[in-house]
Amino acid sequence: MRAAYDSGISREKFEEILPLLQSVRRRTKPTTQDLYEVFCAVPYLLRTGCQWRMLPREFPKWVTVYSYFAKWSKPDQDGISVPERALKKSA
Repeated sequence: MRAAYDSGISREKFEEILPLLQSVRRRTKPTTQDLYEVFCAVPYLLRTGCQWRMLPREFPKWVTVYSYFAKWSKPDQDGISVPERALKKSA
């Protein structure tokens, strides 16, 4: 259990945006990461402005978070990324 950060969202709110996040991923094998923890690391990075490698150890490895962020950040046909849609939906 990690400490709660101001940038995080609740598990209930996360369940609302989970299908949106999973839609980006190719279905080759089951995910081994807790996407809630991966997603919570993204607003933490954006809010604090810390470097990827300086992510607190409570989050998944920075490489994992970066990998998901790179996939999620590709804009769709409307020019909006998945994290942008997810953050608007969770607000």
